[in-house]
Amino acid sequence: LFMAQDYMERKEAAGEDVCKRPKADMRLEALLPVLRREIPLKAHAHRADDICTAIRIAREFGVKLTLEHCTEGHLIVEELKRAGCPVAVGPTLTHASKYELVNKTFATPGILARAGLQVSIITDHSVIPQHYLPLCAGLAVKAGMDPFAALQAITINPARHLGVADRVGSLEVGKDGDVVIASGDPMVSDSQVEAVVVNGRLAAGK
Repeated sequence: LFMAQDYMERKEAAGEDVCKRPKADMRLEALLPVLRREIPLKAHAHRADDICTAIRIAREFGVKLTLEHCTEGHLIVEELKRAGCPVAVGPTLTHASKYELVNKTFATPGILARAGLQVSIITDHSVIPQHYLPLCAGLAVKAGMDPFAALQAITINPARHLGVADRVGSLEVGKDGDVVIASGDPMVSDSQVEAVVVNGRLAAGK
């Protein structure tokens, strides 16, 4: 990031003078939208200390930040509240395959949502296949998460997290009309999918 910042400043200072521009570097070019706050820095961090490091780096360089995994987020709720960045929690439907996951719990999404954070629940497909996403949300509810917050965590919040909420994530006029109709509460294991509507047309069901 230091190198990309220097590269950006030299490039901007050169203006239209090609002779003064720094040598092209595609790796540094890829970081310019982050430094210009056009896209967020996406930090994949499980442990509390790594999450805090990501927050410190984002603050130091004045960039937007999203946190992916956030396994130990429930241990540093106040730090996350101060940072105010979106968090995507998971995958949790797995065993603790490495040291970073020793504090993994399905309670994390609910704890962070109750603290006022924008929480998404993820499976990290293909680590956990994507079709288990509703099950992960249901297990978060069982661990104390509000059911509506869990629904938001697999619909509108991920859309906001990815910057595509103007197109998907909720039922609003002008958005892509993909709808799943269930026989009951989608967070309950015995609910069945009755119909799927994609772009306004029935794709499956009656």
